[in-house]
Amino acid sequence: MTTLVSTDARGRVSLGHPNQDYRLTEHADGTLVLEPAVVMSELERRFLADAGLQAQIAYYRAHPEELVTSERRAKRAK
Repeated sequence: MTTLVSTDARGRVSLGHPNQDYRLTEHADGTLVLEPAVVMSELERRFLADAGLQAQIAYYRAHPEELVTSERRAKRAK
């Protein structure tokens, strides 16, 4: 789908999608490409890159009986 848009007096264009983030890529010929984007923190990026941590989480989700809760930890300390 192609849409014709006009800029306002300051050269801006309204995309009509409030609270949406976009990744802007400018090509050598001056073409601007906007792609919907998701912004994440550095902590989220590191978590997603840590396959070992994700495997641990998946394991304990599948085996919740093996989790050590604070109640179980307190009983061990006595």
